[in-house]
Amino acid sequence: MYCNYCGKVIQDDAAVCAYCGVRVGASVARKRLVRPRQGRKIAGVCLGFAEYFDIDVTVVRLVWLIACFMTGIGFLSYPIAWIVMPEEPLLLAEPLGAQRVTNP
Repeated sequence: MYCNYCGKVIQDDAAVCAYCGVRVGASVARKRLVRPRQGRKIAGVCLGFAEYFDIDVTVVRLVWLIACFMTGIGFLSYPIAWIVMPEEPLLLAEPLGAQRVTNP
């Protein structure tokens, strides 16, 4: 791989050019397994798994119900996931009348 800024050969998995220090690759943000605050039915466990694996939440809920009634594992794993999975961070909106202070 080549650096777009200085043109030197760098490693394929490099995020920063070793010669000029410019970021060369887009860093991929990792998805976190969290319980969302919006759209959940009980605790948000199924919705969290659906968002993490990028599948429909209805499918996850049906699979969880089948696991509950067929094997009983769902009855034990849901409360454990409820406790272990962190809740999505609360995003606070900026007040309407707030002014930003900038340094000259």
